[in-house]
Amino acid sequence: MRRILLSCALAAVAIASSKTYKVKLFEQATVGGNVLKPGEYQVEVVDQKAVLRQGKTETQAPVKVEEGSDKYADTTVRYMNADGKMQIREIHLGGTKTKLVFSEAAASAN
Repeated sequence: MRRILLSCALAAVAIASSKTYKVKLFEQATVGGNVLKPGEYQVEVVDQKAVLRQGKTETQAPVKVEEGSDKYADTTVRYMNADGKMQIREIHLGGTKTKLVFSEAAASAN
């Protein structure tokens, strides 16, 4: 019984500690093989994947989390043009030192 309670407590802490951030896309872009329309999204990092949600729509993409030396003043999205299509390359999370680097964009750039 103690193990079950401990497992539930640890799961609750893990869920509570994950943070979501708001990101606004100003143009249509691809991430994780999915096309995202312009608009506001919630972003959460779970197990080396970025989960982007808009309403009931959810998209996941592999991501590398990097820490910079200074905090980003605003949340910004960096795009890359690949074969005439915009791909999300990085998301800098405002108020943090965290940068999300999308591996598919990095692989396309090489």
